[in-house]
Amino acid sequence: MIREYRTIEEVAGPLMLIRQVEGVKYDELGEIELEDGSIRRCRVLEVNGSNVLVQLFENAAGLNLSSSKVRFTGHGVQLGVSGEMLGRVFNGMGMPIDNGPRLIPEKMLDINGTPINPAARNYPSEFIQTGISTIDGLNTLVRGQKLPIFSAAGLPHAELAAQIARQARVRGTDDKFAVVFAAVGITFEEADFFISDFKKTGALDRTVLFINLASDSAIERITTPRMALTAAEYLAFEKEMHVLVIITDITNYAEALREVSAARKEVPGRRGYPGNLYTDLATMYERAGRRLDCGGSITMIPILTMPEEDKTHPIPDLTGYITEGQIILSREMYKKGYLPPVDVLPSLSRLKDKGVGAGKTREDHSGVMNQLFSSYARGKEAKELMVVLGESALTPMERLYAKFSDEFEKQYINQGFHENRSIEETLDIGWRLLKIFPKSELKRIKPDILAKYRNEKTEDPASDK
Repeated sequence: MIREYRTIEEVAGPLMLIRQVEGVKYDELGEIELEDGSIRRCRVLEVNGSNVLVQLFENAAGLNLSSSKVRFTGHGVQLGVSGEMLGRVFNGMGMPIDNGPRLIPEKMLDINGTPINPAARNYPSEFIQTGISTIDGLNTLVRGQKLPIFSAAGLPHAELAAQIARQARVRGTDDKFAVVFAAVGITFEEADFFISDFKKTGALDRTVLFINLASDSAIERITTPRMALTAAEYLAFEKEMHVLVIITDITNYAEALREVSAARKEVPGRRGYPGNLYTDLATMYERAGRRLDCGGSITMIPILTMPEEDKTHPIPDLTGYITEGQIILSREMYKKGYLPPVDVLPSLSRLKDKGVGAGKTREDHSGVMNQLFSSYARGKEAKELMVVLGESALTPMERLYAKFSDEFEKQYINQGFHENRSIEETLDIGWRLLKIFPKSELKRIKPDILAKYRNEKTEDPASDK
């Protein structure tokens, strides 16, 4: 029998203290019945003897302490999952907000999930094509990887997230592919952009969308990514689909953690964030991956805005420790009008070598990738020297590298948010750009690959040297 308690002692912000409670566990879901019969939900944060501290999902406005009743459900926060979730839009608590029919769940799953046993993990290796040259060609995403995007205020990470959600697919397989998109702490305008973009392009049919608005409570903001990951685990490990999870913005999630931590009067860690921020982020990120006993997979792209564009800030810093690389957006590229404004040189995918080559992308991928990185780095150095010493002080080869740097940004990095390039198109653009150099400078490409693709993939064989 479910017991009801009328022993609410105090409400402070998102927290509420209830006395004389028995048999309640940490993280258990509770329901608060107000005097008018309406129901609000809460979650157990702390149990101290018979005193229980709970966190409110909604605000405390209109909550009368003496006349409200609290009951506990005996389980944590759950999400009802079904194959019918695809094409639907939910709020941060998993309730439909798209005016569609109520979802009939096949089962109820705890949103905290269970970590994948390290011994049961399968190594990420299959290439995922996003249609974006700076990712596919230089910082390749592979199935089961966690590859965050580091952005900053004012940069178009929302447009990039929508582009990846529209275009991403696993090549060379007929397996089902789905996208789970979690928008955390966004504005009404951003929510409308994501929903309308997915509907307009048809991407919504293979997407499960969770929307948490900036006006929603902090606890819902904390819950939203876990709702999305629970839906992804169901689709990946029970429906055996390849699932891409995109979460934007992790910074809003961490700010919600800090708000709740401050309300609990916990000792703050770096910059006021809770001391367990690393552990908390890891419990989310580590839910991505592949399992040996299952054909499905979860690949994750968390997006975060770096406060003050500081890569050493706790959120990007800790995210970098847990994940396998990062894609960094550049304000300099954005000011030049190059979209998406990816800063190629500091970006990194630690698993890129596992997803490229013959049978996955193309045999020339690795060589072209390394040569483009090297040539662009030398080109940037040449341009810096040009600023200090003037163009006349550069050698003819340095001027060639400076020219390559400009063309690389115009043709390779800049593609807009609506151009979907295949990996073959991306590699062919790379070959055309490398045509600027004589063969003697292309030292990172194997001679047999160079002989095969040098003239075949370029439009101006007469300029070869």
